[in-house]
Amino acid sequence: MHHLNIDIETYSSVDIKTGGLYKYAQAPDFEILLFAWSLDGGPAHVVDLAQGEAIPDSILSLLFCKDCLKHAYNAAFEWYCLCRHFKHPPFDAGWLTEWRDTMLHGLYCGYTAGLAATGEALGLPQDKRKLSAGSALIRTFCVPRKPTARNPSTRVRPAAEPEKWRLFKEYNAQDVVTEQEIERRLSVWPVPDAVQKQWETDILINVRGVAVDLDLVHGALACSARVTQELTQEAVQISGLDNPNSVAQLSRWLEDETGAEVADLRKDTVARMLADGAPSEAVQRMLEIRQELGKTSNKKYAAMDAGAGEGGRVRGLLQFYGANRTGRWAGRLVQVQNLPRTHLPGIELARERVKAEDVDTLRMLYGSVPDTLSQLIRTALVPAPGHRFVDADFSAIEARVIAWLSGEEWVLDVFRTHGKIYEATASQMFGVPMERIKKGNPEYDLRQKGKVATLAMGYQGGVGALINARKTYHIPESELPDEELPGIVQRWRQANRRIVAFWYAVEAAATDVVRTGRPQAVGRLLFALQGDADTGQWFLTVTLPSGRVLFYAKPFLAQNAKGFEQLHYYGMNQTSKKWGVQETYGGKLVENITQAVARDCLAENIERLEAAGYPVVFHVHDEVVIETETEHADLSAVCDIMARPIPWAPDLPLKAEGWTGGFYTKD
Repeated sequence: MHHLNIDIETYSSVDIKTGGLYKYAQAPDFEILLFAWSLDGGPAHVVDLAQGEAIPDSILSLLFCKDCLKHAYNAAFEWYCLCRHFKHPPFDAGWLTEWRDTMLHGLYCGYTAGLAATGEALGLPQDKRKLSAGSALIRTFCVPRKPTARNPSTRVRPAAEPEKWRLFKEYNAQDVVTEQEIERRLSVWPVPDAVQKQWETDILINVRGVAVDLDLVHGALACSARVTQELTQEAVQISGLDNPNSVAQLSRWLEDETGAEVADLRKDTVARMLADGAPSEAVQRMLEIRQELGKTSNKKYAAMDAGAGEGGRVRGLLQFYGANRTGRWAGRLVQVQNLPRTHLPGIELARERVKAEDVDTLRMLYGSVPDTLSQLIRTALVPAPGHRFVDADFSAIEARVIAWLSGEEWVLDVFRTHGKIYEATASQMFGVPMERIKKGNPEYDLRQKGKVATLAMGYQGGVGALINARKTYHIPESELPDEELPGIVQRWRQANRRIVAFWYAVEAAATDVVRTGRPQAVGRLLFALQGDADTGQWFLTVTLPSGRVLFYAKPFLAQNAKGFEQLHYYGMNQTSKKWGVQETYGGKLVENITQAVARDCLAENIERLEAAGYPVVFHVHDEVVIETETEHADLSAVCDIMARPIPWAPDLPLKAEGWTGGFYTKD
């Protein structure tokens, strides 16, 4: 078996950040400029395709040889670009199986995305790192330039900047060296075959893409532009500000009008100011306008428009292993993971009026046009003509998984029978017969408390977690007053003693493994300390029931701010987006593990659905969206597939529910 490491540099007039890889490579002017390669760990070579050089025949034959594994960092890019270059069909799954993604390898082992960032996190020596000058060289040769009167050209060709081109070739070769070194350092912990297969399926799903209703998108953009102009003009008339959209200007105006300091104008702040009551009609209306103009989710229409490529489909919506702490997918381009929900009555009518750019009727029927547009964003994702969406969502998957991992049998019994987990939880918490917790009875109010506790308490959360859940699920404080929250925390923990014990067992095992180096099992999990003296890599690892492993890089024990010993590791800070020391504890580890197991359940079922002829076009957390011929849109069959026992978790009760339809929605 040969190993061919590849890195390419390319040109396209499509902005890859807004259009995505697939539209980028579909551009008529797309071309590969440089092709760097290394065979079996040998020196890196660069083929200057832009200036007429040809890839050697020996390398070309290996490129399409099943006995040669192709390695690249973010290999989906090289694979798809080479598909376009050689006019190779992208749905040839056979060729895809010959590729290995070093970025995935880094993410699997707990590192971050980005070749330079991963090299730095791994501690690569300077001669093995990505060259820092690359970004400037890419801007020079790989993206269009603005023409001027003196130079009408829209591109910089190699002959125009020979010295920079020479550096660009060095940069191209160095990327291969860096990618090889990352692969070498992580080779002790290979990506499992099952995860490799899931990566391949993910790429095919991304290539498949999903259709966009461009008439709706263009109508929404036109409606949004008109309403924004009208609201801005109204705000100018009320306030006299030059730019009422300016946070600085509006903050000063509000402070002058109210006599109170305005710390910020974020969504929550504006909502709170409105709820507290404005001192004048002018302030009230300015805050309402700010709220209306703050519907940033409407920008997703522009993202759909920019991302729609061949056949009016947006491709590349998912990033495999994008959340590398759990292995879950992340969203790209349109960010389908955080689309607004749809509560509108008469969705079809609303969609028609948006397509007709009928702002007046929308305002008359629905009130806020920005809010209406926001709620319709999901519906811009549609199946192809003659097809339907089949949408299926795991029911309470995290509650099921954490009960299964911890052995909380009464919860599992609920899911194996009637499935009414919120009512059952309220019954356990408050000692009320479950049959009393139904609509029409005063005890039904307890269901809300059972629901919030189930959703908020599983990962060692306290009162703060309940407050966040109250905000997330739009529960009035009158239904869940602050003074009741500590009692709810205690009642839930008393009803779920095995889950509570699981938090502390997981933390104790992880801490003891780091302290002693000896592996420990906690139920279906195995904690271990793994390292490689040659490369200086070491990890706290958690082997999941599926066999997949979670990695926490360079773990150590140190005192926290309160003076207690706490587990630390190196990872990506989700706020600063920088690599550095992270703290963790039992509840957070259990959250990672539970979500990772739920992710494995989803991955298993994506493979099953694809094999059964139900092509997935995208998925969101624990929900899959399938596009299939109308006569084949069988929701019950899809839900049956997703409810089947999983080989590595035969006693985990699973259930899926969903809908079929002509556009994507969720209420």
